[in-house]
Order: sequence, then structure tokens, then C-alpha cells
Amino acid sequence: MRIEKLYPMTSARLMVIDVAATLQAAAVTLSNPGIGLAIVTARNGKAAGVLSKSDLVRHLTDSEQPATVEALMSRNIVSCSPVDDLQAAWQVMVENRLQNMPVLGSDVKPLGVLDIRDALKVLFEQEQLQEHMLANYIAGIGY
Repeated sequence: MRIEKLYPMTSARLMVIDVAATLQAAAVTLSNPGIGLAIVTARNGKAAGVLSKSDLVRHLTDSEQPATVEALMSRNIVSCSPVDDLQAAWQVMVENRLQNMPVLGSDVKPLGVLDIRDALKVLFEQEQLQEHMLANYIAGIGY
């Protein structure tokens, strides 16, 4: 299954914040339920980095000095595209210990955020369907 099939889920989790935004604005963005990652964009609307709740919390516990979103964001973006296979994207998330992964278009503009729980749910449902179809095939039901 391609990630584009999950567009309603991934687009609902999309939170974008400008590279010049304050940490307070980032905190407000990340305070929404179910949102664990904000995609940081440059003025041209292209992804420049990502900022997670963990990044923000780590900064607050380690330093009292003011910082910017640009200083805290991760510039090395591990992302997927809408045409990528969900199983492959899930494996990348597991290997990189990611809870959320940006879905970026070919122009590097943010389209959504894939949450590992959503990916697991869909992959599990696919396995259940295949198991059900195999059981029906063996039992001779519907053939």
C-alpha cells in the first residue's frame, strides 16, 4: 500500500511552522493532541527541518537561554513521499526510532506527517484481511 492512500490521516497531523518562529509559537503548535512533530519551512514553503516535542522539552530542561526554532530544528529530515510503500516507510521509522515522519512532495513541500501508530494500524488491518482471505480460500468459501 502506498502512503498516498493514508492522506486523510497524514494530512490531519500536518503542522507547519516558519523557520523564524519563536519557541513559544512552536510550543503552541506542538500542544495540539496527536501532534508530535512540526515541519519547519523556509520562506519558499519548502521543508527546512523538523521540530519534535522531544526537541522542545530537551531544550527547556537543558538550557534557560532563549533559542529559535531554526536553532533547535533537525536539519537532517528523514522523510517519505506519497508514492512510497507503507511497509518500507514503517521499517525506516523503526530503524531510525521515529514516532513521526514527514510526508514530502517531489518539490520538498510538506504534505503530511505519518505517525507510526497509524502505519501499524493499517499494516495490521492488511494482515488480518489477508489471513481472512486465506482462511476462506482453504475452507472453499466464495470460490
